[in-house]
Amino acid sequence: MIVAEQKPLEEILEMIKDYEKIILVGCKGCVAVCAAGGEKEVQFLASAIRTARKAEGRDIEIREVTLERQCDPEYVEQIRGFVGEYQAILSIACGVGVQYMAEHYPRIPALPGLNTFFMGGAEEQGIWSERCQGCGQCVLHLTGGICPITRCSKSLLNGPCGGSTNGKCEINPEVPCGWQLIIDRLKALGEFPKRYLENNPPKDWSTSRDGGPRKIIREDLRR
Repeated sequence: MIVAEQKPLEEILEMIKDYEKIILVGCKGCVAVCAAGGEKEVQFLASAIRTARKAEGRDIEIREVTLERQCDPEYVEQIRGFVGEYQAILSIACGVGVQYMAEHYPRIPALPGLNTFFMGGAEEQGIWSERCQGCGQCVLHLTGGICPITRCSKSLLNGPCGGSTNGKCEINPEVPCGWQLIIDRLKALGEFPKRYLENNPPKDWSTSRDGGPRKIIREDLRR
């Protein structure tokens, strides 16, 4: 899932300081799972904004909406009937949702209430960690299901750098060495050293973000 967290309230208040009527739009997708932008967070943030404005002696009208997703046009369209009544959209979806709001409603500012970080999963309650950078050419079948692009701090593809100590990365003693994880996994699978010593072709980086914004087209799903 996409992992994000709410911007500091002070930053949000600064973004909306010139508006008296806003729509606060949450998302029931990824950001709801990581407790950053779901229906509950919409309610809490709206209350905090109203309280802060009242302390300033100013009023603000906030319409609270939580969409099924903000990355699908059909859900973004659900606010079209009343969006023109407001001065700004404050989105607490990921950056994709904010941009969809901006594209669909070009005459009204779309503001980000979250900072979007990475694609990851839950380690335990309240802790999420990065697992995928969306490079476009997955090599997990070669590395025991552990991503060297994400888990290795240097994104090395041909083995460890030699800078790790006791299985920890040299950048931080609390960060596991990605390649140590891969080697341990291959050993557990009985694929070490055979899989580790295989000569694999160079990775095709043209599918990564470095080639510009990416798009997937599924002709079987197009109307």
